[in-house]
Amino acid sequence: MDAMPQQNPEPPPSTLPPQGATSVPPPPVPMRTTLRRAAFGAVAGAVLVAGAVIAVPDGAGEDEPPTPGPVARAEAAAAAGSPASLSDLTALIGDRQKWVETHPADAPSWAVLGTAYVEWGRRSADAAYFTRAEQALQRSLAAQPGERGNTEAWVGLGALANARNDFVAAKKWGETVRARQPKSWTAYPVLIDAYNGLGEYAAAAKATEKFGALRKGAPALARMSEMYRNQGWREDALATAHEAADRAATPAERAAALHRLGDLAAERGEPAEALAQYDAALRTDRGHLASVAGRARALVALDRTDEALAEYRTVTTKLPRPEYVLELGELYESLGLDGDARTQYAKLRDLLTRARTAGVDEALTEARFEADHGDPEAAVELMRTEWEARRRSSAVADTLAWSLHRAGRSEEGMQYAERAVGTGVRNASYAYHLGMIESALGQDGPARGHLEEALRTDPGFSPLAAPLAREALDALGEPAAGGPAQMEPPEPEPSAEPEPPAEPEPSRETRPEPSPEPSREGGKKDGQEPARSAAPSPRPGAGAPATP
Repeated sequence: MDAMPQQNPEPPPSTLPPQGATSVPPPPVPMRTTLRRAAFGAVAGAVLVAGAVIAVPDGAGEDEPPTPGPVARAEAAAAAGSPASLSDLTALIGDRQKWVETHPADAPSWAVLGTAYVEWGRRSADAAYFTRAEQALQRSLAAQPGERGNTEAWVGLGALANARNDFVAAKKWGETVRARQPKSWTAYPVLIDAYNGLGEYAAAAKATEKFGALRKGAPALARMSEMYRNQGWREDALATAHEAADRAATPAERAAALHRLGDLAAERGEPAEALAQYDAALRTDRGHLASVAGRARALVALDRTDEALAEYRTVTTKLPRPEYVLELGELYESLGLDGDARTQYAKLRDLLTRARTAGVDEALTEARFEADHGDPEAAVELMRTEWEARRRSSAVADTLAWSLHRAGRSEEGMQYAERAVGTGVRNASYAYHLGMIESALGQDGPARGHLEEALRTDPGFSPLAAPLAREALDALGEPAAGGPAQMEPPEPEPSAEPEPPAEPEPSRETRPEPSPEPSREGGKKDGQEPARSAAPSPRPGAGAPATP
Protein backbone atom coordinates (compact mmCIF):
# COMPACT_ATOMS: atom_id res chain seq x y z
CA MET A 1 0.00 0.00 0.00
CA ASP A 2 1.26 3.46 -0.79
CA ALA A 3 2.41 5.59 2.09
CA MET A 4 -0.08 8.24 3.17
CA PRO A 5 0.85 11.51 1.43
CA GLN A 6 1.51 14.59 3.48
CA GLN A 7 -1.30 17.07 3.61
CA ASN A 8 -0.96 19.80 1.01
CA PRO A 9 2.78 19.43 0.35
CA GLU A 10 4.55 22.30 -1.37
CA PRO A 11 6.68 21.85 -4.50
CA PRO A 12 10.41 22.06 -3.69
CA PRO A 13 11.30 25.78 -3.76
CA SER A 14 14.70 25.07 -5.25
CA THR A 15 13.10 23.54 -8.33
CA LEU A 16 10.62 26.33 -9.01
CA PRO A 17 12.28 29.16 -10.94
CA PRO A 18 10.63 32.61 -10.79
CA GLN A 19 8.19 33.38 -13.57
CA GLY A 20 9.94 34.62 -16.69
CA ALA A 21 13.42 34.04 -15.25
CA THR A 22 16.06 31.87 -16.82
CA SER A 23 17.09 29.16 -14.39
CA VAL A 24 20.64 28.04 -13.69
CA PRO A 25 21.09 24.47 -14.90
CA PRO A 26 21.70 21.94 -12.12
CA PRO A 27 23.95 18.93 -12.67
CA PRO A 28 22.68 17.19 -15.81
CA VAL A 29 20.42 14.16 -15.45
CA PRO A 30 21.68 11.27 -17.58
CA MET A 31 19.44 10.55 -20.55
CA ARG A 32 19.64 6.83 -19.90
CA THR A 33 18.27 7.29 -16.37
CA THR A 34 15.33 9.37 -17.56
CA LEU A 35 14.49 7.02 -20.41
CA ARG A 36 14.62 4.06 -18.06
CA ARG A 37 12.38 5.90 -15.59
CA ALA A 38 9.91 6.84 -18.33
CA ALA A 39 9.81 3.30 -19.66
CA PHE A 40 9.22 1.98 -16.19
CA GLY A 41 6.50 4.58 -15.62
CA ALA A 42 4.69 3.35 -18.72
CA VAL A 43 4.88 -0.26 -17.49
CA ALA A 44 3.66 0.76 -14.05
CA GLY A 45 0.83 2.72 -15.65
CA ALA A 46 -0.26 -0.34 -17.59
CA VAL A 47 -0.30 -2.40 -14.40
CA LEU A 48 -2.26 0.27 -12.53
CA VAL A 49 -4.79 0.68 -15.32
CA ALA A 50 -5.36 -3.02 -15.67
CA GLY A 51 -5.53 -3.47 -11.93
CA ALA A 52 -3.91 -6.87 -12.40
CA VAL A 53 -2.38 -8.94 -9.65
CA ILE A 54 0.44 -11.03 -11.08
CA ALA A 55 1.35 -14.25 -9.33
CA VAL A 56 5.10 -14.59 -9.02
CA PRO A 57 6.60 -18.06 -8.78
CA ASP A 58 8.69 -18.95 -5.74
CA GLY A 59 12.29 -17.93 -6.12
CA ALA A 60 11.53 -15.17 -8.63
CA GLY A 61 11.54 -12.36 -6.11
CA GLU A 62 15.01 -11.26 -7.17
CA ASP A 63 13.67 -10.30 -10.61
CA GLU A 64 10.73 -8.21 -9.34
CA PRO A 65 10.91 -4.54 -10.32
CA PRO A 66 11.16 -2.06 -7.46
CA THR A 67 8.01 -0.46 -6.11
CA PRO A 68 7.03 2.53 -8.30
CA GLY A 69 8.25 5.82 -6.91
CA PRO A 70 6.24 9.04 -6.75
CA VAL A 71 7.26 10.23 -10.22
CA ALA A 72 6.34 6.92 -11.80
CA ARG A 73 3.00 6.92 -9.93
CA ALA A 74 2.22 10.42 -11.16
CA GLU A 75 3.15 9.48 -14.73
CA ALA A 76 0.97 6.39 -14.54
CA ALA A 77 -1.95 8.44 -13.22
CA ALA A 78 -1.61 10.94 -16.06
CA ALA A 79 -1.44 8.11 -18.61
CA ALA A 80 -4.63 6.65 -17.14
CA GLY A 81 -6.52 9.95 -16.98
CA SER A 82 -6.65 9.71 -13.18
CA PRO A 83 -5.70 12.18 -10.44
CA ALA A 84 -2.33 11.85 -8.75
CA SER A 85 -1.74 12.48 -5.08
CA LEU A 86 -0.39 15.92 -4.24
CA SER A 87 2.91 14.48 -3.05
CA ASP A 88 3.34 12.49 -6.27
CA LEU A 89 2.41 15.55 -8.31
CA THR A 90 5.06 17.55 -6.44
CA ALA A 91 7.67 14.94 -7.29
CA LEU A 92 6.70 14.96 -10.97
CA ILE A 93 6.95 18.76 -11.15
CA GLY A 94 10.41 18.73 -9.60
CA ASP A 95 11.58 15.94 -11.88
CA ARG A 96 10.41 17.66 -15.09
CA GLN A 97 11.76 21.05 -14.03
CA LYS A 98 15.24 19.62 -13.62
CA TRP A 99 15.05 17.77 -16.91
CA VAL A 100 13.91 20.68 -19.13
CA GLU A 101 16.60 22.95 -17.69
CA THR A 102 19.18 20.80 -19.47
CA HIS A 103 16.96 19.64 -22.34
CA PRO A 104 15.05 22.78 -23.40
CA ALA A 105 14.01 21.27 -26.75
CA ASP A 106 12.17 18.32 -25.18
CA ALA A 107 8.61 19.23 -26.21
CA PRO A 108 6.86 16.26 -24.47
CA SER A 109 8.53 17.06 -21.14
CA TRP A 110 7.49 20.72 -21.37
CA ALA A 111 3.93 19.54 -22.08
CA VAL A 112 3.96 17.23 -19.05
CA LEU A 113 5.34 20.01 -16.86
CA GLY A 114 2.73 22.51 -18.08
CA THR A 115 -0.13 20.09 -17.53
CA ALA A 116 1.20 19.26 -14.05
CA TYR A 117 1.28 22.99 -13.25
CA VAL A 118 -2.38 23.22 -14.30
CA GLU A 119 -3.31 20.41 -11.94
CA TRP A 120 -1.29 21.85 -9.09
CA GLY A 121 -2.83 25.28 -9.55
CA ARG A 122 -6.32 23.80 -9.60
CA ARG A 123 -5.84 21.67 -6.52
CA SER A 124 -3.97 24.29 -4.51
CA ALA A 125 -6.15 27.25 -5.59
CA ASP A 126 -2.96 29.10 -6.53
CA ALA A 127 -3.64 30.78 -9.86
CA ALA A 128 0.02 31.79 -10.21
CA TYR A 129 0.70 28.26 -11.40
CA PHE A 130 -1.64 28.81 -14.33
CA THR A 131 0.77 31.45 -15.63
CA ARG A 132 3.65 29.00 -15.29
CA ALA A 133 1.57 26.36 -17.02
CA GLU A 134 0.93 28.61 -19.99
CA GLN A 135 4.61 29.43 -20.29
CA ALA A 136 5.61 25.75 -20.20
CA LEU A 137 2.99 24.73 -22.74
CA GLN A 138 4.02 27.51 -25.10
CA ARG A 139 7.65 26.37 -24.75
CA SER A 140 6.48 22.89 -25.72
CA LEU A 141 4.73 24.20 -28.84
CA ALA A 142 7.75 26.30 -29.76
CA ALA A 143 9.89 23.17 -29.70
CA GLN A 144 7.30 21.12 -31.60
CA PRO A 145 4.09 22.69 -32.98
CA GLY A 146 0.80 20.96 -32.47
CA GLU A 147 0.38 20.57 -36.21
CA ARG A 148 3.49 18.37 -36.15
CA GLY A 149 2.06 15.97 -33.62
CA ASN A 150 2.39 17.79 -30.31
CA THR A 151 -1.28 17.42 -29.38
CA GLU A 152 -0.29 16.85 -25.73
CA ALA A 153 0.43 20.58 -25.45
CA TRP A 154 -2.94 21.40 -27.02
CA VAL A 155 -4.67 19.15 -24.51
CA GLY A 156 -2.75 20.94 -21.75
CA LEU A 157 -3.93 24.32 -23.05
CA GLY A 158 -7.49 23.01 -23.06
CA ALA A 159 -7.14 21.86 -19.45
CA LEU A 160 -5.67 25.27 -18.57
CA ALA A 161 -8.61 27.07 -20.20
CA ASN A 162 -11.07 24.94 -18.21
CA ALA A 163 -9.18 25.68 -14.99
CA ARG A 164 -9.53 29.39 -15.76
CA ASN A 165 -13.24 28.89 -16.56
CA ASP A 166 -12.62 29.96 -20.15
CA PHE A 167 -14.84 27.25 -21.58
CA VAL A 168 -15.01 28.72 -25.09
CA ALA A 169 -11.23 28.41 -25.47
CA ALA A 170 -11.25 24.95 -23.88
CA LYS A 171 -13.86 23.79 -26.37
CA LYS A 172 -11.71 25.07 -29.24
CA TRP A 173 -8.62 23.19 -28.05
CA GLY A 174 -10.53 20.01 -27.35
CA GLU A 175 -12.29 19.97 -30.70
CA THR A 176 -9.00 20.68 -32.49
CA VAL A 177 -7.38 17.64 -30.88
CA ARG A 178 -10.44 15.45 -31.49
CA ALA A 179 -10.45 16.37 -35.18
CA ARG A 180 -6.83 15.28 -35.53
CA GLN A 181 -7.01 12.22 -33.27
CA PRO A 182 -10.62 11.00 -33.17
CA LYS A 183 -9.65 7.62 -31.70
CA SER A 184 -7.64 9.07 -28.79
CA TRP A 185 -9.40 9.60 -25.46
CA THR A 186 -7.20 12.49 -24.26
CA ALA A 187 -9.34 15.29 -25.73
CA TYR A 188 -12.60 14.11 -24.18
CA PRO A 189 -12.09 15.16 -20.52
CA VAL A 190 -11.32 18.66 -21.82
CA LEU A 191 -14.43 18.62 -24.02
CA ILE A 192 -16.72 17.29 -21.29
CA ASP A 193 -15.71 20.06 -18.87
CA ALA A 194 -15.99 22.70 -21.59
CA TYR A 195 -19.42 21.59 -22.79
CA ASN A 196 -20.77 21.41 -19.24
CA GLY A 197 -19.37 24.86 -18.47
CA LEU A 198 -21.08 26.27 -21.55
CA GLY A 199 -24.38 24.53 -20.79
CA GLU A 200 -24.14 22.37 -23.93
CA TYR A 201 -25.35 19.30 -22.08
CA ALA A 202 -26.27 17.20 -25.11
CA ALA A 203 -22.75 17.60 -26.49
CA ALA A 204 -21.31 16.82 -23.05
CA ALA A 205 -23.34 13.61 -22.91
CA LYS A 206 -22.09 12.52 -26.35
CA ALA A 207 -18.51 13.28 -25.38
CA THR A 208 -18.95 11.33 -22.14
CA GLU A 209 -20.27 8.29 -23.99
CA LYS A 210 -17.39 8.45 -26.45
CA PHE A 211 -14.89 8.76 -23.62
CA GLY A 212 -16.41 5.70 -21.97
CA ALA A 213 -16.07 3.74 -25.20
CA LEU A 214 -12.40 4.71 -25.60
CA ARG A 215 -11.26 4.69 -21.98
CA LYS A 216 -12.62 2.07 -19.58
CA GLY A 217 -12.26 2.02 -15.83
CA ALA A 218 -12.84 4.42 -12.94
CA PRO A 219 -12.15 7.69 -14.86
CA ALA A 220 -14.85 6.88 -17.43
CA LEU A 221 -17.28 5.76 -14.71
CA ALA A 222 -16.71 9.01 -12.84
CA ARG A 223 -17.63 10.98 -15.95
CA MET A 224 -20.72 8.84 -16.53
CA SER A 225 -21.85 9.50 -12.95
CA GLU A 226 -21.45 13.23 -13.51
CA MET A 227 -23.50 13.01 -16.71
CA TYR A 228 -26.33 11.15 -14.96
CA ARG A 229 -26.31 13.68 -12.14
CA ASN A 230 -26.60 16.60 -14.58
CA GLN A 231 -29.59 14.88 -16.20
CA GLY A 232 -31.33 14.38 -12.85
CA TRP A 233 -30.94 10.58 -12.90
CA ARG A 234 -29.95 10.20 -9.28
CA GLU A 235 -30.10 6.42 -9.01
CA ASP A 236 -27.92 5.96 -12.08
CA ALA A 237 -25.46 8.59 -10.85
CA LEU A 238 -25.21 6.87 -7.46
CA ALA A 239 -24.79 3.35 -8.85
CA THR A 240 -22.09 4.48 -11.30
CA ALA A 241 -20.25 6.44 -8.61
CA HIS A 242 -20.19 3.34 -6.41
CA GLU A 243 -18.77 1.32 -9.29
CA ALA A 244 -16.09 3.96 -9.87
CA ALA A 245 -15.08 3.74 -6.20
CA ASP A 246 -14.94 -0.06 -6.38
CA ARG A 247 -12.75 -0.01 -9.48
CA ALA A 248 -10.39 2.77 -8.37
CA ALA A 249 -6.77 1.72 -8.89
CA THR A 250 -4.97 4.27 -6.69
CA PRO A 251 -5.65 6.04 -3.38
CA ALA A 252 -6.06 9.40 -5.13
CA GLU A 253 -8.52 7.91 -7.63
CA ARG A 254 -10.52 6.25 -4.86
CA ALA A 255 -10.58 9.45 -2.78
CA ALA A 256 -12.04 11.35 -5.73
CA ALA A 257 -14.72 8.67 -6.17
CA LEU A 258 -15.63 8.72 -2.47
CA HIS A 259 -15.82 12.51 -2.57
CA ARG A 260 -18.28 12.25 -5.45
CA LEU A 261 -20.43 9.89 -3.38
CA GLY A 262 -20.38 12.48 -0.61
CA ASP A 263 -21.54 15.21 -2.97
CA LEU A 264 -24.39 13.05 -4.23
CA ALA A 265 -25.51 12.29 -0.68
CA ALA A 266 -25.38 15.98 0.25
CA GLU A 267 -27.55 16.88 -2.74
CA ARG A 268 -30.09 14.28 -1.61
CA GLY A 269 -30.31 15.95 1.79
CA GLU A 270 -28.45 13.15 3.61
CA PRO A 271 -25.66 15.00 5.48
CA ALA A 272 -24.76 12.07 7.76
CA GLU A 273 -24.11 9.83 4.74
CA ALA A 274 -22.23 12.65 3.03
CA LEU A 275 -20.02 13.10 6.10
CA ALA A 276 -19.22 9.39 6.16
CA GLN A 277 -18.13 9.45 2.51
CA TYR A 278 -15.97 12.55 2.95
CA ASP A 279 -14.34 10.95 5.99
CA ALA A 280 -13.63 7.83 3.93
CA ALA A 281 -12.06 9.98 1.20
CA LEU A 282 -9.77 11.66 3.72
CA ARG A 283 -8.77 8.34 5.27
CA THR A 284 -7.77 7.23 1.77
CA ASP A 285 -5.94 10.45 0.84
CA ARG A 286 -5.35 13.01 3.60
CA GLY A 287 -4.43 15.57 0.96
CA HIS A 288 -7.91 15.56 -0.62
CA LEU A 289 -8.78 19.02 0.69
CA ALA A 290 -12.03 19.28 -1.28
CA SER A 291 -13.39 16.63 1.09
CA VAL A 292 -12.54 18.89 4.04
CA ALA A 293 -14.84 21.50 2.51
CA GLY A 294 -17.46 18.77 1.99
CA ARG A 295 -17.18 17.82 5.67
CA ALA A 296 -17.72 21.46 6.64
CA ARG A 297 -20.96 21.67 4.60
CA ALA A 298 -22.25 18.40 6.00
CA LEU A 299 -21.49 19.49 9.58
CA VAL A 300 -23.43 22.72 9.01
CA ALA A 301 -26.44 20.71 7.83
CA LEU A 302 -26.12 18.51 10.94
CA ASP A 303 -26.11 21.65 13.13
CA ARG A 304 -22.58 20.91 14.36
CA THR A 305 -21.49 24.47 13.71
CA ASP A 306 -18.39 24.57 15.93
CA GLU A 307 -16.88 21.62 14.07
CA ALA A 308 -17.97 23.13 10.76
CA LEU A 309 -16.23 26.41 11.55
CA ALA A 310 -13.01 24.57 12.38
CA GLU A 311 -13.13 22.65 9.10
CA TYR A 312 -13.86 25.78 7.09
CA ARG A 313 -10.95 27.60 8.72
CA THR A 314 -8.67 24.70 7.77
CA VAL A 315 -9.75 24.47 4.16
CA THR A 316 -9.82 28.21 3.50
CA THR A 317 -6.24 28.41 4.77
CA LYS A 318 -4.90 25.47 2.76
CA LEU A 319 -7.22 25.64 -0.26
CA PRO A 320 -8.53 29.23 -0.46
CA ARG A 321 -11.07 28.84 -3.21
CA PRO A 322 -13.45 31.81 -3.42
CA GLU A 323 -16.58 29.66 -3.04
CA TYR A 324 -15.27 28.21 0.25
CA VAL A 325 -14.53 31.67 1.62
CA LEU A 326 -18.05 32.81 0.65
CA GLU A 327 -19.56 29.80 2.40
CA LEU A 328 -17.62 30.53 5.58
CA GLY A 329 -18.69 34.17 5.51
CA GLU A 330 -22.34 33.18 5.14
CA LEU A 331 -22.02 30.70 8.01
CA TYR A 332 -20.65 33.45 10.24
CA GLU A 333 -23.51 35.72 9.14
CA SER A 334 -26.11 33.05 9.91
CA LEU A 335 -24.68 32.82 13.46
CA GLY A 336 -24.89 36.59 13.94
CA LEU A 337 -21.10 36.99 13.82
CA ASP A 338 -21.20 39.94 11.47
CA GLY A 339 -17.64 41.09 12.12
CA ASP A 340 -16.22 37.69 11.21
CA ALA A 341 -18.48 37.60 8.17
CA ARG A 342 -17.19 40.97 6.97
CA THR A 343 -13.62 39.74 7.38
CA GLN A 344 -14.33 36.77 5.13
CA TYR A 345 -16.10 38.93 2.57
CA ALA A 346 -13.08 41.25 2.45
CA LYS A 347 -10.85 38.21 1.95
CA LEU A 348 -13.18 37.06 -0.81
CA ARG A 349 -12.89 40.37 -2.64
CA ASP A 350 -9.09 40.11 -2.47
CA LEU A 351 -9.18 36.56 -3.87
CA LEU A 352 -11.45 37.66 -6.70
CA THR A 353 -9.11 40.50 -7.59
CA ARG A 354 -6.11 38.18 -7.66
CA ALA A 355 -7.99 35.64 -9.75
CA ARG A 356 -8.91 38.33 -12.27
CA THR A 357 -5.27 39.40 -12.48
CA ALA A 358 -4.24 35.80 -13.17
CA GLY A 359 -6.81 35.47 -15.94
CA VAL A 360 -9.24 33.27 -14.00
CA ASP A 361 -12.95 33.93 -14.52
CA GLU A 362 -14.62 33.82 -11.08
CA ALA A 363 -17.65 35.83 -12.24
CA LEU A 364 -20.10 33.19 -11.00
CA THR A 365 -18.91 33.32 -7.39
CA GLU A 366 -18.54 37.11 -7.56
CA ALA A 367 -22.12 37.52 -8.81
CA ARG A 368 -23.48 35.24 -6.07
CA PHE A 369 -21.70 37.37 -3.50
CA GLU A 370 -22.81 40.68 -4.98
CA ALA A 371 -26.44 39.57 -5.35
CA ASP A 372 -26.84 38.78 -1.65
CA HIS A 373 -24.17 40.87 0.08
CA GLY A 374 -23.17 43.68 -2.26
CA ASP A 375 -24.50 45.29 -5.43
CA PRO A 376 -27.20 43.25 -7.23
CA GLU A 377 -26.93 45.42 -10.33
CA ALA A 378 -23.24 44.57 -10.57
CA ALA A 379 -24.21 40.90 -10.28
CA VAL A 380 -26.66 41.30 -13.16
CA GLU A 381 -23.98 42.89 -15.32
CA LEU A 382 -21.53 40.09 -14.56
CA MET A 383 -24.02 37.37 -15.43
CA ARG A 384 -25.29 39.08 -18.57
CA THR A 385 -21.70 39.19 -19.79
CA GLU A 386 -21.32 35.48 -19.09
CA TRP A 387 -24.61 34.67 -20.82
CA GLU A 388 -23.73 36.70 -23.90
CA ALA A 389 -20.34 34.96 -24.03
CA ARG A 390 -22.18 31.64 -24.59
CA ARG A 391 -21.69 30.41 -21.02
CA ARG A 392 -25.29 29.27 -20.63
CA SER A 393 -25.08 26.60 -17.98
CA SER A 394 -27.74 25.97 -15.38
CA ALA A 395 -25.53 27.67 -12.77
CA VAL A 396 -25.25 30.86 -14.83
CA ALA A 397 -28.98 30.86 -15.58
CA ASP A 398 -29.80 30.45 -11.88
CA THR A 399 -27.39 33.17 -10.75
CA LEU A 400 -28.63 35.58 -13.41
CA ALA A 401 -32.22 34.91 -12.35
CA TRP A 402 -31.47 35.53 -8.69
CA SER A 403 -29.42 38.65 -9.44
CA LEU A 404 -32.32 40.10 -11.44
CA HIS A 405 -34.73 39.29 -8.62
CA ARG A 406 -32.50 40.94 -6.03
CA ALA A 407 -32.20 43.96 -8.31
CA GLY A 408 -36.01 44.28 -8.34
CA ARG A 409 -36.63 42.69 -11.73
CA SER A 410 -38.29 39.45 -10.73
CA GLU A 411 -40.43 39.14 -13.84
CA GLU A 412 -37.36 39.32 -16.06
CA GLY A 413 -35.55 36.82 -13.87
CA MET A 414 -38.36 34.26 -14.02
CA GLN A 415 -37.44 32.86 -17.44
CA TYR A 416 -33.85 32.22 -16.37
CA ALA A 417 -34.92 30.58 -13.11
CA GLU A 418 -37.27 28.28 -15.01
CA ARG A 419 -34.47 27.42 -17.40
CA ALA A 420 -32.12 26.49 -14.55
CA VAL A 421 -34.69 24.22 -12.91
CA GLY A 422 -35.68 22.78 -16.28
CA THR A 423 -32.22 21.39 -17.04
CA GLY A 424 -33.04 18.36 -14.88
CA VAL A 425 -30.38 18.67 -12.18
CA ARG A 426 -31.87 18.42 -8.68
CA ASN A 427 -30.49 21.48 -6.93
CA ALA A 428 -32.21 22.84 -3.83
CA SER A 429 -30.89 26.38 -4.41
CA TYR A 430 -32.37 26.48 -7.91
CA ALA A 431 -35.80 25.46 -6.62
CA TYR A 432 -35.53 28.00 -3.76
CA HIS A 433 -34.66 30.85 -6.10
CA LEU A 434 -37.52 30.03 -8.46
CA GLY A 435 -39.95 29.76 -5.54
CA MET A 436 -38.94 33.14 -4.12
CA ILE A 437 -39.26 34.78 -7.53
CA GLU A 438 -42.73 33.26 -8.01
CA SER A 439 -43.74 34.44 -4.55
CA ALA A 440 -42.62 37.99 -5.38
CA LEU A 441 -44.81 37.85 -8.50
CA GLY A 442 -47.88 36.67 -6.56
CA GLN A 443 -47.80 33.12 -7.92
CA ASP A 444 -48.45 31.53 -4.54
CA GLY A 445 -49.22 28.01 -5.72
CA PRO A 446 -46.09 27.46 -7.80
CA ALA A 447 -44.02 29.29 -5.19
CA ARG A 448 -45.23 26.97 -2.46
CA GLY A 449 -44.42 23.94 -4.58
CA HIS A 450 -40.87 25.01 -5.41
CA LEU A 451 -40.05 26.10 -1.85
CA GLU A 452 -41.27 22.76 -0.57
CA GLU A 453 -39.17 21.04 -3.24
CA ALA A 454 -36.06 22.92 -2.12
CA LEU A 455 -36.49 21.88 1.50
CA ARG A 456 -37.45 18.34 0.55
CA THR A 457 -34.38 17.99 -1.69
CA ASP A 458 -31.94 19.28 0.93
CA PRO A 459 -33.33 20.78 4.17
CA GLY A 460 -29.94 22.30 5.03
CA PHE A 461 -28.88 23.54 1.60
CA SER A 462 -27.74 26.92 2.96
CA PRO A 463 -27.36 28.30 6.50
CA LEU A 464 -28.81 31.61 5.31
CA ALA A 465 -31.32 30.61 2.62
CA ALA A 466 -32.88 27.49 4.15
CA PRO A 467 -34.39 29.43 7.11
CA LEU A 468 -35.66 32.07 4.67
CA ALA A 469 -37.33 29.33 2.61
CA ARG A 470 -39.17 28.11 5.72
CA GLU A 471 -40.23 31.67 6.59
CA ALA A 472 -41.53 32.21 3.07
CA LEU A 473 -43.52 28.98 3.23
CA ASP A 474 -45.06 30.00 6.55
CA ALA A 475 -46.00 33.37 5.07
CA LEU A 476 -47.69 31.69 2.11
CA GLY A 477 -49.72 29.46 4.41
CA GLU A 478 -51.54 26.32 3.44
CA PRO A 479 -53.51 26.11 0.19
CA ALA A 480 -57.28 26.58 0.49
CA ALA A 481 -59.08 23.39 1.58
CA GLY A 482 -61.10 21.68 -1.11
CA GLY A 483 -59.47 23.46 -3.99
CA PRO A 484 -60.98 26.42 -5.83
CA ALA A 485 -64.44 27.49 -4.71
CA GLN A 486 -65.94 27.15 -8.20
CA MET A 487 -64.89 24.00 -10.05
CA GLU A 488 -67.05 24.36 -13.20
CA PRO A 489 -67.60 27.30 -15.56
CA PRO A 490 -70.88 29.21 -15.16
CA GLU A 491 -73.84 28.41 -17.41
CA PRO A 492 -74.08 30.74 -20.43
CA GLU A 493 -76.82 33.33 -20.22
CA PRO A 494 -79.69 32.84 -22.71
CA SER A 495 -79.46 35.00 -25.79
CA ALA A 496 -82.11 37.69 -26.25
CA GLU A 497 -82.77 36.59 -29.83
CA PRO A 498 -82.45 33.14 -31.32
CA GLU A 499 -79.39 32.57 -33.50
CA PRO A 500 -80.08 32.37 -37.22
CA PRO A 501 -79.86 28.88 -38.71
CA ALA A 502 -76.48 27.94 -40.12
CA GLU A 503 -76.17 28.32 -43.86
CA PRO A 504 -75.64 25.11 -45.81
CA GLU A 505 -71.99 24.36 -46.59
CA PRO A 506 -71.18 24.98 -50.26
CA SER A 507 -70.40 21.98 -52.41
CA ARG A 508 -66.83 21.19 -53.51
CA GLU A 509 -67.50 22.71 -56.92
CA THR A 510 -68.81 26.03 -55.58
CA ARG A 511 -66.63 26.34 -52.43
CA PRO A 512 -64.57 29.57 -52.66
CA GLU A 513 -60.78 29.39 -52.67
CA PRO A 514 -59.18 29.75 -49.20
CA SER A 515 -57.68 33.03 -48.22
CA PRO A 516 -53.90 33.11 -48.45
CA GLU A 517 -53.81 34.75 -44.98
CA PRO A 518 -56.40 33.16 -42.69
CA SER A 519 -56.87 34.69 -39.30
CA ARG A 520 -55.23 32.92 -36.32
CA GLU A 521 -58.62 32.11 -34.79
CA GLY A 522 -59.88 30.44 -37.94
CA GLY A 523 -62.58 33.05 -38.57
CA LYS A 524 -63.46 34.70 -41.87
CA LYS A 525 -61.24 37.21 -43.57
CA ASP A 526 -62.24 39.43 -46.48
CA GLY A 527 -65.53 37.58 -46.81
CA GLN A 528 -63.87 34.14 -47.25
CA GLU A 529 -63.67 31.05 -45.06
CA PRO A 530 -60.27 29.82 -43.88
CA ALA A 531 -58.74 26.79 -45.50
CA ARG A 532 -59.48 23.42 -43.90
CA SER A 533 -56.79 20.79 -43.47
CA ALA A 534 -56.84 17.17 -42.53
CA ALA A 535 -54.81 17.81 -39.34
CA PRO A 536 -54.36 21.06 -37.42
CA SER A 537 -50.94 22.64 -37.70
CA PRO A 538 -49.06 23.00 -34.42
CA ARG A 539 -48.73 26.31 -32.71
CA PRO A 540 -45.35 27.88 -33.49
CA GLY A 541 -42.94 26.96 -30.72
CA ALA A 542 -45.31 24.49 -29.08
CA GLY A 543 -43.58 21.87 -27.01
CA ALA A 544 -40.29 23.80 -26.78
CA PRO A 545 -39.32 26.04 -23.88
CA ALA A 546 -38.80 29.66 -24.67
CA THR A 547 -35.18 30.68 -24.86
CA PRO A 548 -34.41 33.71 -22.74
